[in-house]
Amino acid sequence: KDTPLVNAVFWAAKRGNLPLLQLLLNSGRVDADCRDSVGTTALMVASHGGHYDCVKELIMQGADINYQRETGSSALFFSSQHGYHDVVKLLFEFGASTEFQTKDGGTALTVACQYGHSKVVDLLLRNGANVHDQLNDGATPLFLAAQGGHVTVIRHLLSCGAKVNQPREDGTTPLWIAAQMGHSQVVKVLLSRGADRDAVRQDGSTALFKAAMKGHNDVIEELLKFSPSLDILQNGSTALHAAVMAGNVQTVRLLLGAGADPTLPDQ
Repeated sequence: KDTPLVNAVFWAAKRGNLPLLQLLLNSGRVDADCRDSVGTTALMVASHGGHYDCVKELIMQGADINYQRETGSSALFFSSQHGYHDVVKLLFEFGASTEFQTKDGGTALTVACQYGHSKVVDLLLRNGANVHDQLNDGATPLFLAAQGGHVTVIRHLLSCGAKVNQPREDGTTPLWIAAQMGHSQVVKVLLSRGADRDAVRQDGSTALFKAAMKGHNDVIEELLKFSPSLDILQNGSTALHAAVMAGNVQTVRLLLGAGADPTLPDQ
C-alpha cells in the first residue's frame, strides 16, 4: 500500500498537482483507488483539500466515489466538512451517496451543519440527505448547527422538517446547547419555531439556568420574551441562584426584574 508511487499519488492529490497526478495515474503502475493503511484513498485526500480538478481526474480514472476508510469517512464527508460546494456537486454528478456513516454516526450532512456550510447543506438535502440523521449520542444536524451558532443552516433545516425539540440522548435540546454557548440569535430563531423554553436536561437544568450560570444576558433576554419558568430547580437551585453563585450581577438584575423569587426553596 505505502509504496513510493502511492505516496507520490497522495502527495499530488494533497497539493492539487494535477499534471503530476495525471502522469502517475497514466503510467499504469498505480491504481486510482490506491489507499493507505487505514483505507484513505487519493480521492479522499483531494476532496479534503478541495482540489476540484484532481477529484475529477481520479473519478475519470475509475476511483470509487463511495469508498469508506476505516473510520467510515468518504470523499463526500471530507468535502462537506470543509465546505467545498463545487467538489460536493461534482461527487453527486458521479453518484456519491449521502447514506454512509462514520463510526460515531456522522454523515456528510451532520458535519456540514456542524461547521455551518449553508450552501453545502442545501446541496446535500436536495440530493437525498436525511434531515433527521443522528450521531450515536443522538445529536441531530439541527443540534450541531445550534451548537455552532449557524443561524442560516438552522433556518434551512427547520424549513425542511427538522424537529426543533429533538434532544440528544442526555436530554440536551438544540435550545439548551445554543443557550449554553451564548448564541442569542439561534435561541431567538428556535423559540420562534416552537422550541420548548422549559425543557429539562437529565441533570435538571434548563436553557435559562445554563444561560444564567454563564452570564449570557442576550440569551436570557430572548428567553424572557417567551416567559420561561423562573422556578425550575437544578439540585435545589434556580436560575437566579446560579447567577448569584457565578457573580453575574447584570444577570441577577434581569431575573429579579422578571419576577424571580430571591429566596431559596425548602430543601
